[in-house]
Amino acid sequence: MASIFTKIINGEIPCYKVAEDKDFIAFLDINPNAKGHSLCVPKKEINKIFDMEEIHYQALMKFSYKVAKALEKSVDCKRIGMSVVGLEVPHVHVHLIPINEMRDMTFQHKVAMDAEAMNELAVKIQTNL
Repeated sequence: MASIFTKIINGEIPCYKVAEDKDFIAFLDINPNAKGHSLCVPKKEINKIFDMEEIHYQALMKFSYKVAKALEKSVDCKRIGMSVVGLEVPHVHVHLIPINEMRDMTFQHKVAMDAEAMNELAVKIQTNL
């Protein structure tokens, strides 16, 4: 059964896309820890990050770097935190989270954003790539 991320990649479920290339996609998390919380996901469905081929892993980190730099230009924050947990969806994904405090990385502190705010932010991040 396809993961929710595969369904997003295939266009079956909408997302607030911020970046995409032939191997990866980045979109805003719909339950964000902070404004701009984004997920970088390989298009190939792989459950665990360290099951990826090393070259594909390195490409994911390079893609995530570009998205993180665009996030820094788009969202007021002290830095961009990065986390790979992978328990909630069995499909590799890198969390990029604009942070100002340690609690922003706990996954217990969430912010609410409406669809208009998400769309505006996605466009802003795209323009900063």
